[in-house]
Amino acid sequence: MPKDRSPIPASRIEKCTLPMRGQNVTLDRHLAGMYRVKPIALRQQVKRNLDRFPADFMFQLTDEEASSLVSQNVIPSRRSLGGSLPYAVTDQGVAMLSSVLRSPLAVSVNSEIMRAFVRLRQMLGCHADLARKVGSLERKYDAPFKVVFDAIKQMLAAAAAKTDRIGFRSGPE
Repeated sequence: MPKDRSPIPASRIEKCTLPMRGQNVTLDRHLAGMYRVKPIALRQQVKRNLDRFPADFMFQLTDEEASSLVSQNVIPSRRSLGGSLPYAVTDQGVAMLSSVLRSPLAVSVNSEIMRAFVRLRQMLGCHADLARKVGSLERKYDAPFKVVFDAIKQMLAAAAAKTDRIGFRSGPE
C-alpha cells in the first residue's frame, strides 16, 4: 500500500479511541472493523497468544463500563456484544497485535492506529500545558482584576442610587 494512502481515515481511528482507566484505548470490536475481521476472530488470535497481552496492553471491560459505553452510544446495545464483554486495547496492545495479525492490511492499519495514538498524546500534552498557563495567569492576575471589578460594582451601585424616578407624582411635592 502506498505511503500516502491510508487504509482507514485518521478521523475514524480517533473517534474509536476512548479514555478508560486512565489511558486511551480502542475496543476490540472497533479494531476488528478496521482490520476487516470479525471481532470473535480477533479475540481468538489474542487468546492464542495471551502471553503477549498483559493487563497493561489489553483488559476486559466490566459490566458497569460496558453499560456506560452503551449509554454513551459507543456501543449500540449490550445485545450487539454477542454475549461477551468487549476488550479494550491500549496503544502497546495495538503494537503487539501486529505480531499476531500478519496480513499486509493489518500492518498498515497498525501503523495508522499508532500514529493516531501519538497524535492524541500530543494533543493531550498541549491541552495540559495550556491549562497550566491559564491557571498561572489566573493566579497572577486574580487580585488586580478583583480590585477593578469591585470598583466597577461600587460605581454601578452608586449610580443606581442616584437615579431619579421617572413618571408623574400625585399629590403635594
